[in-house]
Amino acid sequence: MNPVTQMQLARAGTVTPAMSRVAERENLSAEVVRDEVAAGRLVIPANLAHLAGNLDPMGIGSVASVKINANIGNSPTTSNLEEEVAKLDLAVRWGADTVMDLSTGREIDETRVAILEASTVPIGTVPIYQSVADVDIEDLDPDVLLEMIEHQARQGVDYMTVHCGVLIEHLPLIRNRVTGIVSRGGGLLARWMVHHRAQNPLYERFDDILDIASAHDVTLSLGDGLRPGSIADASDDAQFAELATLGELTTRAWERGVQVMIEGPGHVPLDQLEMNVRKQKEVCHGAPFYTLGPLVTDIAPGYDHITSAIGAAVIGWHGADMLCYVTPKEHLSLPNAEDVKQGLIAYRIAAHAADLARRRPGARDWDDALSRARFGFDWEEQFNLSLDPETARAYHDETLADDYFKEAEFCAMCGPKFCPMHNFRDVDWDEIARIVEERRAVAVVH
Repeated sequence: MNPVTQMQLARAGTVTPAMSRVAERENLSAEVVRDEVAAGRLVIPANLAHLAGNLDPMGIGSVASVKINANIGNSPTTSNLEEEVAKLDLAVRWGADTVMDLSTGREIDETRVAILEASTVPIGTVPIYQSVADVDIEDLDPDVLLEMIEHQARQGVDYMTVHCGVLIEHLPLIRNRVTGIVSRGGGLLARWMVHHRAQNPLYERFDDILDIASAHDVTLSLGDGLRPGSIADASDDAQFAELATLGELTTRAWERGVQVMIEGPGHVPLDQLEMNVRKQKEVCHGAPFYTLGPLVTDIAPGYDHITSAIGAAVIGWHGADMLCYVTPKEHLSLPNAEDVKQGLIAYRIAAHAADLARRRPGARDWDDALSRARFGFDWEEQFNLSLDPETARAYHDETLADDYFKEAEFCAMCGPKFCPMHNFRDVDWDEIARIVEERRAVAVVH
């Protein structure tokens, strides 16, 4: 069989145009990208159909910058096609590296096609959502689920979350959890298994899934259907039993040349984050790690873009490769356009902080440039270098709106008298050196 997937081609020694583009974006050599893809440590989600269209290839893995995914999609109660395409545009504008269409409402196919046609970034889905749009989960035929996976692959979906690692043997492990199963896909499959007294059909039909993924070069995002949904459930036996199964499935996928990334936990206290990354990388043989947050505390509904961005920065520092954003409305409602922006801003901060902590070459250049502009009281440059220039400018102008203050060597916090940078900006360093030397000489005499 001729190689089709990026992994198959990389193993054949080929540097594809997608690999070259990723190398350019990451400031790496094309050979490094090829070798990392061949080893499974880097994925390039690029469905052949989307790649032939308007996709701008990107890479997720340890040699790349930390990436951000934004979830969009309608629900049975709200949102429409036009709103979702607008959310896509907004997500890309504010820095999403990939976008997942999690639509569960009306016009699912039409919405996805519109998103794929408009998107230059990889698009992900969770096929089981559409599979149960018109049937109860207990009535779902596994053949229909496989047909949906192939249908979405043909549409051009670049990566799919498939909860293949939730086994019926794992379900007793959630009995004493505080929040049980919080994954929509995991919960649906658990109900199906209990009703049919049978094994997870996605696990049983994994070879069929690999056939589809290989034919279209769909990256499999092996879902964490038993991820902890509360701090109390973090790092428990259920989570790690599923992880062990995902390690097995990773090996099977790689044997077929199918790209894989592993989805990680959603609620984990700070002191357990490093252990979670190390365990995932070990069990899943270095495959890229994609985490939802994690939220490091459960006490702040309405502010979970903050509780999760804290965890995202730390877990990114320790080796997570892509961070799925959380909006202020997590656990509460479907996010609107402003929520998408707030979630992405929080996660761009988290991802950049992780790149800084990992000492990624060039990551600090942006910080240093803004710091020099700040010390030089170059307000326009500070605004331009800001992650959100409009907000930075608006906050400054709330109190010092006149153009005169764009040249001022102070802000409204300190004013001219108390600004430490202003007071110390024109210091005579030679004079300071003489003062210090004189004091040393006096100290020696005494």
